[in-house]
Order: sequence, then C-alpha cells, then structure tokens
Amino acid sequence: MPKLPDWLEPLLGAAEQRATDEWAIRELGIPGLELMECAGTGLAELTIELARQGPSVVVCGKGNNGGDGLVAARILRERGFEVRVVTLGATEELQGDARTNLERLPGPSPEPFDAAALAGSATVVDAILGTGFSGAPREPAAKAIEAINSAGARAVVVACDVPSGVDASTGEVAGAAVRARATATFHAGKPGLWIAPGKAHAGEVRVIDIGIPRRGSPVATSVGLIADAARHGIPRRGRESTKFAAGSVLVCGGSTGLTGAPCMASESAMRAGAGYVTACIPASLNLIFESRLLEVMTVPLPDHSGSLEPTGADLVLERAARSDALVLGPGLGREPPAFELARSIAHRAELPLLLDADGLNAHAGALQSLGGRRAATVLTPHAGELARLLESDSEAVGRRRLWSAVQAASQAHAIVVLKGDDTIVAEPGGRVGISRGGAPALATAGTGDVLSGVIGAFLAKGMDPFHAACAGVLVHVRAGQIAAVDVGPEGVIARDVIEALPFALR
Repeated sequence: MPKLPDWLEPLLGAAEQRATDEWAIRELGIPGLELMECAGTGLAELTIELARQGPSVVVCGKGNNGGDGLVAARILRERGFEVRVVTLGATEELQGDARTNLERLPGPSPEPFDAAALAGSATVVDAILGTGFSGAPREPAAKAIEAINSAGARAVVVACDVPSGVDASTGEVAGAAVRARATATFHAGKPGLWIAPGKAHAGEVRVIDIGIPRRGSPVATSVGLIADAARHGIPRRGRESTKFAAGSVLVCGGSTGLTGAPCMASESAMRAGAGYVTACIPASLNLIFESRLLEVMTVPLPDHSGSLEPTGADLVLERAARSDALVLGPGLGREPPAFELARSIAHRAELPLLLDADGLNAHAGALQSLGGRRAATVLTPHAGELARLLESDSEAVGRRRLWSAVQAASQAHAIVVLKGDDTIVAEPGGRVGISRGGAPALATAGTGDVLSGVIGAFLAKGMDPFHAACAGVLVHVRAGQIAAVDVGPEGVIARDVIEALPFALR
C-alpha cells in the first residue's frame, strides 16, 4: 500500500481501525477497557456540549459500540443528566468490556428498546452499530434507526463512532441510517464520515483521542483528508522566475454558447500562478475571446458554425509541444467532430493533460483508451460525467462515490477528481484524497472550469499530478469560502472565485 504524504490526514476504514485497536491492546498493552472508557468519555463530552434541556436517551447495540454508549450514559448520569438507557438485545448477551460497563452503570437498569422510549427526549445518543458494520441494517436495528430519525426532528442526535447504517469505510448507505447532528469518532476520522451520502448523516465530526499513539502504528491506510499543508508544495515565483518558468498552460475548447468555460479556465490558470496561458478556440468566435482574454494568447482553430473540427488537432499538438500542461474540454460542445478532435488530441498529446466537461464526454464508455498515454492524465468529472465514462448512471455513482472514483482511476490509469462537497481525488496506485468541503458557494455554473484551470496551472509548474489535483481542490474550496465572505454563498459567481484565488494561495 502506498504511503500517504504528510499533507493527507489518515482516515481509517473498518479493517484499519480494528487492526489499530488490536495493535494498541496486544503490542502496547493498553487495556481494551481503558480504550472504551476514553471513547465513552469523549462521546459524553460532545453530548453534554450539544445537549438540549430535557431528558436524554442512549440507544445501545450489543457490541463494543453499545459499550461506548454505556460509558457515556454513566458519565452523563454522574454529571446530573436524566438519562434513559435502552438496548437492542438482552443485556445478558453483553460480553467483555461492554459487560463490565453495564455493571458499572449507576441508576435505573437498561430497558429493552421501544420506540416510545424516545418520546419527549431532548437528546439521543446512537450507539447501535459500529465501524465494522456494512450493508443494510436488519431488525431490530433498522426500526431503532427509524425511531431515532423521527426523534431527531425535535431532539439533538449524537452518533457514536459512525452513524448507525453508514459504512465507515466508504460512506455508502444501503438502508436505514441515523442522521446525526454530530458524530464522535475515535482515534482517527473514518472515510465514510467525509464521503457522501454518509457525510450528510454524520453532521459535525469530532475526532476523540482515546490514548492510542498517532505514530508508530504498523497499520497503513490509503485514504486521507486533504490538509492545508497541501498548499505548501505549490511552486512559487522567485526573483529569477520568467513567465515560461512559472508554467505554460494550453486550454482547448469553446463553442457557440459556451465561450465562457474556456475563458474561465484560462483566467483561473493565470490567477493560480501560471506564467503563460494560450487558448485554442473556434476561429469564428475569436473576436469574443480576444475581447475577453486580455492576458491570454488565442489560437484560432478550424470550426463549423462555432464547433471545433478535427483538422485543428495538429495545430493544438504543435502548441502543446511548447507548453507544460493542457486543459482539454471546457465549452467544447457535443458535436461529433468536436468529440473526434478531443479524442485525437488526448491520445496523441505528450504532456500532462486535464480532461474536463465535454472532453470527458468524448470518452464516454472508452475510459481504458486513455490508459496508453505516457504523460500524466487528470480527469475532473461530476457524478453524471463519471457515470457516462463508466457506462453507469449518476444515481449509482452517487451511492458508491469512492468505489466509482477508484474504479475510473484504475481503468484510465489517471488521477480522477470526482467533484462534490466531498470531492474525491483517486490515483491508480490506490491513494485517495478527500476534501473537507464546506464551500456551498461553489455550487454555481462555471466553478468546475475554475478548478480545471487551477489544477492545470499546478501541473504546468511540474507538480506531482496527485499532489497538483489535491492542492487544486483545496485552493478551489478556500477561494469559494473567501468569495462568499462579503456576498454570501448565494451571491457568488465563478468570476468571484477566480478573483479570490490569489488570496486562497497565500
């Protein structure tokens, strides 16, 4: 398994977390009871922080997740909270550390689960299913999850480690799943808490230190959150820099009605630090680009009624030989000749290539054809575009976002940037970077073109392609957040994001 760079914060799937717990217990001699005590205490502290006035209910499953819930219930009672504990199985079935914490619980004994027990509750703690769960919950867990969600309309719901029903490793939700206001997760974040649809169920994620050292573990993971440190590897201009040394980006696209996309990709590449940008666009629309792109060179290409023709491929490749990265597809349109041009350029270009928009659609169902490229390839699809590449549908991609991105990266031998609030960056070697998101301002037309230009600029600067894609995603999110400060997320347009890029790079 490839090692994660320092700018990715490790996220542990179910198998990795289980192996980490076993290492801590067997090799470091940390008692499992002590780990459970720390976990339950952290869960209780988060619950106290968010609790509303009124009674609390802790819903416990039969495993260690339920044991964590019992610790939390004890601490809440010791702090003066009115707490009702309900269990999904007979308490006689509890074993090991969970059994010990049942015996330590002061006050009223746990009751068998009944949905009516949640009536009138102000706070509910979900401690039903843990990180080892996958698939669709069965009864009685499914009924309990539905009852918790019904209570969540009036009560604060706090999840233990992962919302019950969410796959901790993937974020997939196959059946009923708790919708939490917040999740207390232990030792390290879990991929499923940051990947849709699981992300929408997790709410605020709080990582609780349970006493396992951060370093020294033999357990490796391939998935991580993109940290702010990813920006530190972006090359900066020095006193001896020239416009060519700063990176030369070639953008190819545009068609009637879609002139804005290549303009925004070109301008964002400039704002992201590229020293020289050239736009290859339809000759009949050249005046539009000349008027709009004052700092960008233009190369008019053969077109028919504003749609690019395949005969322009050689001219683009000639320019590509003098460039450091190529962004292909923004505003290209879906005419068959334009698709033919895109395929010809993509397969013949010998420089780092970013495919976006209709440059991706030109390869629908033919992902593997990109695998023969010798230079780096970066694909930046949204769910619909990725579905076309995989010959699937957008709903299927939405249900299995991590799997879909990893599959596409493997088939195309490319970096795949699956866009969303949980943007996923997957490389063929297995490493995955996940964005924290949190920039609703980016949900507007044109911001995908901005992302393409930013990553294109970073590729042109000679960055490792995986790092360039992750850093581009990070800077893009920061720019969206900065752009929203004065006008709010509803008022942001893509041009605002472009103007915020220099501030996001600081």
